[in-house]
Amino acid sequence: MANLTITAASVVAGANAAIEGGTAGEAITAGQAVYKSSTTKKWMLADSNSATAEARQATGIALNAASLNQPIDVQKGGDITIGATLVPGTAYYLSDTPGAICPLADVGSGEYVCLLGLAKTTAVLALDVQFPNVAL
Repeated sequence: MANLTITAASVVAGANAAIEGGTAGEAITAGQAVYKSSTTKKWMLADSNSATAEARQATGIALNAASLNQPIDVQKGGDITIGATLVPGTAYYLSDTPGAICPLADVGSGEYVCLLGLAKTTAVLALDVQFPNVAL
């Protein structure tokens, strides 16, 4: 799978960002796709082929690194400088590598589709998560 190579220090929320704070439920790096666990209320790494249905639906992108039980900010919408080189106009999706992001061509058979957003420029992703709960 050709996941984006994200430079965590370059992940920056845009002026129109919708941000939610919280607590990390595991080690998370800036730029990783996450979801909020309904049982622990902590942010966890999302995974498109997880056995847990909740984990297959990313709800945002981590803006900072955090270890277990540390504070974390998550961007849930708006523009985000993702810290990777994007192809403008390309849709980016949740990967089967926990927390990773990839283009549609790299979403494999049996994985659940979770659109994270569309690239506005070579650096900015328009974050707008869409999860139809459908596997390829």
